[in-house]
This record gives sequence, structure tokens and C-alpha cells, in this order.
Amino acid sequence: MDLLQKIKENAKLHNKRIVLPEGTEERTLQATDILLEEGIAQIILIGAPEEIKGEADRLGLKNIDKAIIVDPKSHDKMEAYAEILVELRKKKGMTMEQAMELVQDPLYLATLMIKAGDADGEVAGALNATGDVLRPAFQIVKTMPGISVVSGAFIMILKDKNYGDDGMMVFADCAVHPNPTASELAEIAVATAKTTKAIAEMEPRVAMLSFSTMGSAKHEMVDKVAEATRLAKEMAPEFQIDGEMQADAAIVEAIGAKKAPGSKVAGKANVLVFPTLEVGNIGYKLVQRLAGAEAVGPVLQGMAAPINDLSRGCSVSDIVNLVAITANQAAGM
Repeated sequence: MDLLQKIKENAKLHNKRIVLPEGTEERTLQATDILLEEGIAQIILIGAPEEIKGEADRLGLKNIDKAIIVDPKSHDKMEAYAEILVELRKKKGMTMEQAMELVQDPLYLATLMIKAGDADGEVAGALNATGDVLRPAFQIVKTMPGISVVSGAFIMILKDKNYGDDGMMVFADCAVHPNPTASELAEIAVATAKTTKAIAEMEPRVAMLSFSTMGSAKHEMVDKVAEATRLAKEMAPEFQIDGEMQADAAIVEAIGAKKAPGSKVAGKANVLVFPTLEVGNIGYKLVQRLAGAEAVGPVLQGMAAPINDLSRGCSVSDIVNLVAITANQAAGM
């Protein structure tokens, strides 16, 4: 069984409630039909019921009736959700009138459903820009306890099975935070370890990457990664996290043994944490293109509940896969 099939099978066991705020969008509806047919998750669609049903009929979809459909302009929890929003944002001057208006915005409504315990996770972005998806998430769901920074991980499925766990690795941060401090980098490492365990069911072996291995070079950029490694080990002693180390020392056993003797991670890493977004984004795209790896993500991590952002160019299968991933994240929280 390949990784994505395994993720879907695990999601079926958890039966989580995933809200899709772009409920009238064609690819979202096609993905919903598949998700419900396969029993991967319970699906909540936000949108005008008559429009959703009309689109489903036009597309010949058979399973949309199994979805929960919430009309953002008229549902029985509008006032309750608005009260939650006023309470969360009162220091910012939020009024009940403003909140009642925002509750009709599907992206705000989706996050309020999660905050109220009526949904377990959210997937959006087929129609909306990343900033629009994340803004209500930061305002309402916020980050998980002990984590101040949100980051983006990619699950990398390599053709060469000698790397990671049978060719499977997780890279972060490749999507969100441009230049993390040492403490933020430590949080990213811990969040990525948790993502790896929840989604891929791998025991994470986290390498904190740099251009130095265990003090072989001296520079403030190396110092940041070394300090992040120390902090990450303190934050999550249950995980194997080591560094700083060069990429070859992290993934090639012979080089790891030579450059970092005694390390349980060196040469065996299945999680690579990059020192900046610039490096992470370049790194995952090089591996994707030059090694022909499949890059699944980005999976957002660090939020108090899983909220994941699609590319506006996403395919139906991308939505199906990200919903399955989100369901597994929710189960791991």
C-alpha cells in the first residue's frame, strides 16, 4: 500500500468532520463525491444549498446528499458563532453587528465551526488566496499551546527507497515563515515531528540542517541552528532531533557516521528542517524536479486545529488527498 492510500485508510478509521468553505466550487464538489463514496471523512459544505445541489446534478454526482450543507446566509447557529467572534475579537473593537456580517463569510464561518467544536478541520484555497484562508484561522483558531509560529511541511515521496523511511521524508518549513528565530525554528522542528507521526505514522528522526555539521563551521547562521536544536530537544525529548548538520550527513549513512559519529539521526533522517524558508522552498522543489519526487502539501502545522490551504490550481485528487491528511492531523491532536 502506498503512502497516500495508507493516509486515506487511516482517515477512514477516524471519521473526522472536515469543513469545505468553497462548497459550490466544481473541483471541491467532485472531491466531496469521492470522499463520501470512499468514506474518508464526514464532509461539511458551506454554500447555498440550491446552488450546491444544482451543481451536483449538473456534474452527475451521486453522493452529495451525504454531506452536511450549511447555508452561510441562513443557519441556526449564526448568532452563537457571532458571539464567539465578538468574545475573541472584542479587544480589537469587534461589534455584534460586524460579527454577524463576518459569520456569513464562508472562510470565517468554517473557522468558527471548528472553534465551536462543530468541525474538526478545514480545507480551502481552490478559490481563495492563502492570506484570505489563513487570516480567520489566525484570528479565531490560533496556534496550538506552546507554539507561536505556523509552518508548512511537504511529504516527499522519493523514487529512491534508500532515503528516509522506504523513500518517504518530510521537509519543513517550505511554505510559510521566511526567517525564523532559533526558538521559532525549534517550534517548527517539533511541529514537523508531530506532523510526521500523525500523518505518515513514521517515528520522526529530525535533522536540523545547516552548512555545518556539529560545529565544523563557525557563523551566526550556524549558531541559530545549533541553538534551535538544543531548544527543540528540550521542548520534545520524546523525539529524536539532532543537528546542526549538512544535508549529506543527514541522509547518507556513511557520511553521517563520519561527520557525526554517535548521532541517532545522522545518515538516517526522515525529517529535514531547513534554516530558512528560502532554503526549504528551493530544496523541496529541486528534489521534486530533479529526483522526480512527489511532493504532497504544503501541510500547515502549528495551528490549534488543522486548517490546510490548497493551490488555486489544485486538482480534484489534490483536494481528496489534503482532506485525508487533515483528518489524520485532527486525529493526532
